[in-house]
Amino acid sequence: MRRRDFLALGAASVFAGAARAETYPDHAIRLIVPWAPGGVNDAAGRPWAEKVRSSLGAVIIDNIAGAGSIVGTTAAARAAPDGYTLLLGGGATHIINPIASTRPIYDPIRDFDPIAILSISGVAMAVHPSLGVNTLRELIDMAKARPGALSYASPGVGSAAHLGGEMFKSLAGVRDIVHVPYRGGGPALADLVAGQIKIAALNVTGEIIALQKSGHIKLLSVSTPKRIAAAPDIPTGEEAGLPGYIALNFAGVFAPAHTPRAAIEKVAAATRAAMADKDYLAILAASGFEPSTDTNPEAAGRFVNAEIARWRPIIKEIGFKLE
Repeated sequence: MRRRDFLALGAASVFAGAARAETYPDHAIRLIVPWAPGGVNDAAGRPWAEKVRSSLGAVIIDNIAGAGSIVGTTAAARAAPDGYTLLLGGGATHIINPIASTRPIYDPIRDFDPIAILSISGVAMAVHPSLGVNTLRELIDMAKARPGALSYASPGVGSAAHLGGEMFKSLAGVRDIVHVPYRGGGPALADLVAGQIKIAALNVTGEIIALQKSGHIKLLSVSTPKRIAAAPDIPTGEEAGLPGYIALNFAGVFAPAHTPRAAIEKVAAATRAAMADKDYLAILAASGFEPSTDTNPEAAGRFVNAEIARWRPIIKEIGFKLE
């Protein structure tokens, strides 16, 4: 190929890329939520999809549950990096599963480009009123008095709430409480309300706060460093007598690795506009989330790297593994 032809081809390629950037997005974006509907990520992701509609057009939620978020996350990692498939990730997808899996299927840093962290939340230890306990200490005492007799639900193996439950067991010295994984927070919460299971480790959401206030369930503690604004009457784990019980979850938007930078910047800009929307911030706060109002792709990447560094020794210390 002659040099001038090569240069012309390169110029045409650059022009085509710029044209695609100007028209992105020209059809609906799919946001993969790797859990069943009704969980903590839905509570952050669905309002986000509505708030960015004016900038990005339709964002279709695709709940792909399974294997504690691994199925949906893997689907996102393998999707075409064209900006039309995004992932609503969190502590399970980017921290717990990659660290704890003996044979990880994807790498959270290599296989994804971060766009934004939307919110940070905690894990609540919740019980059905019929269990007859009112404090975290009473639950620990019951577990010690009835070794092997209690079980707890979580949204799934490898979820942030699952790890929060395992951390609770380790710190409280009640490792023989049996874990019962569900396919999402919604199904686990439904069985807790129905009394089918008496104890659950759940991500804090507006729904469980409302159920606490109505008396359908009891929230014994939250795993955040300080009490949450939406439920200031619920003590932290440390206040409830379990020093060191801090387990955070987060919701963030990620793209398959090598997604065009122009597409990432457009989604990031739309997200910044959403995070400046008082109505969206109120939705997050009412759901028990701490909004991340100062975020961008670089900050999101630093946050994920810092959480990986923080959790790696903790996961190793409690011997948590995902086969």
